Amino acid sequence: MTTRSRKSADAEGFVFILIGGTGDLAMRKILPALYAAHRDGTLAEGGRIVCVAQNALDQSGYLHWVDGHVKPLVAPASIDADAWASFLARITYVALDAGRSDAFTALRDVPGVTRCQRIFYLATGPSLFIPICKGLAAAGLTEGARIVLEKPLGHDLESSNAINDAVGEIFAEHQIYRIDHYLGKESVQNLFALRFGNVLFEPLWRREWVESIQITVAEELGVERRGDFYDRTGALRDMVQNHLLQLLSIVAMEPPRSMEADAVRDEKLRVLRALKPLREEQIRQQVVRGQYRAGVSNGAPVPGYLEEHGVPHDSATETFVALKVEIENWRWAGVPFFLRTGKRLAGRVAEIVVNFRPVPHSALGSMPLRAGSNRLTIRLQPNESVRLDALGKVPGMGMNLRGVYLDLAFDRFFQQNRMEAYQRLLLDVIAGRLALFVRRDEQEAAWRWVAPILEEWSRSDAAPRPYAAGTWGPAAASALLAREGTCWLEEES
Repeated sequence: MTTRSRKSADAEGFVFILIGGTGDLAMRKILPALYAAHRDGTLAEGGRIVCVAQNALDQSGYLHWVDGHVKPLVAPASIDADAWASFLARITYVALDAGRSDAFTALRDVPGVTRCQRIFYLATGPSLFIPICKGLAAAGLTEGARIVLEKPLGHDLESSNAINDAVGEIFAEHQIYRIDHYLGKESVQNLFALRFGNVLFEPLWRREWVESIQITVAEELGVERRGDFYDRTGALRDMVQNHLLQLLSIVAMEPPRSMEADAVRDEKLRVLRALKPLREEQIRQQVVRGQYRAGVSNGAPVPGYLEEHGVPHDSATETFVALKVEIENWRWAGVPFFLRTGKRLAGRVAEIVVNFRPVPHSALGSMPLRAGSNRLTIRLQPNESVRLDALGKVPGMGMNLRGVYLDLAFDRFFQQNRMEAYQRLLLDVIAGRLALFVRRDEQEAAWRWVAPILEEWSRSDAAPRPYAAGTWGPAAASALLAREGTCWLEEES
């Protein structure tokens, strides 16, 4: 059987086994994504969904739970009564204790599990990853299977390696899908298309023409009811080590020879390994950590981080991080990359901003020679777009210039339904496509780079810098860019 026909057979005869089937991730992301794929006809008809949880529900009780908890989270316009009913008909519920190594033998009795392509999605805390994998192996269910691991995969390099070692004893690397949902966003796919499908930008995508690059992932929400979890994680582990460094590697990578999985991941790994290590003094100068205080968000007062449920009153966990990063290679030497992420900020936005260098000499008199006159902004959320800022002449006498822009809003060009990130990634797992998933050596390189920052913070008595909820973070984050003669995009006049 050829690779293509084998993958087609896998997609037709798969069993998607969701472990943690009543958890928040399953409710908000996984099951809605599977429904969307089912509704759109992209989830092969022969596939089944098996949901596993410890809750003592029977089949009808679980389907009632899905109807009451998952359906309200699906956009009303996308709910089709017949499609929803046929989606529920795909689901089988199995109650078992994932912490017991002998519990997974119960899955062998589910029709199709032993005969079809098995996909195990671990929508649980990382503390259960190893016992679940051992339980699946004891039940004889791992051969040829695929396993999806959610972040956070460990708390640091050592714990990440421990999980990867244990999972790697049971599953081969090509069976392991470490998910980072940012890689499934349509706009990230468009970043590949923008860079490698057009000749326009490639000659400019280097140190000679790029002055600086900003990557921002900002959230308006606080920690909600997840204070206990978040306080053990923090923004550096939760966002920088995975999402932001993955986006950085895609922005900075060399063109791969193809979009085959290892060709793409090899190039991302080269970027991660070329990140300039931060020493003790550089961490103090180039890394800003903050923690939100009480403020106003969307016109309503909100509490500070230390007043959130489950957060210790003396916590030093960061809810904001800004960094200056450098890449030590020929393409990017000397170009600062500024990364920023945080909770309770002034807006919900994820974007990549490429600031091109100003012209070396103005032949047009009063032409402004500042960063941002020529700028490419790739918006990932909430609305996906690509915008190119340039300078144009103001109508009338004289050569007066003003900023103008070209705006590519994808929803105006493409009218078909857009896949959400999880929908795309789940379909990739079912089809056996690994390009948008994180390889182990990528993950290790990212942990290795952030490790000195975590160690320095653990030794330091300095508290995170406070910032009011509803703002763009501590003033030190603006000063970080001001020292380089630039500023964050939203702070420009």
